[in-house]
Amino acid sequence: MKVKVFDESHEKDLEDKINEFLEEHDDIVDIKYQVSIAMFSEEQIYCFSALIIYK
Repeated sequence: MKVKVFDESHEKDLEDKINEFLEEHDDIVDIKYQVSIAMFSEEQIYCFSALIIYK
């Protein structure tokens, strides 16, 4: 098995990257998704990530 990690600051960018990867791979075992939020001064910073496990 192998893994591929994606990390983007916008959920649409993550969606696009995952869809591109899925077009090339049909042997997906699982996808783990996570959202992290942090505060920097008055600004909220988001991090959207996914781990894809495939063969």
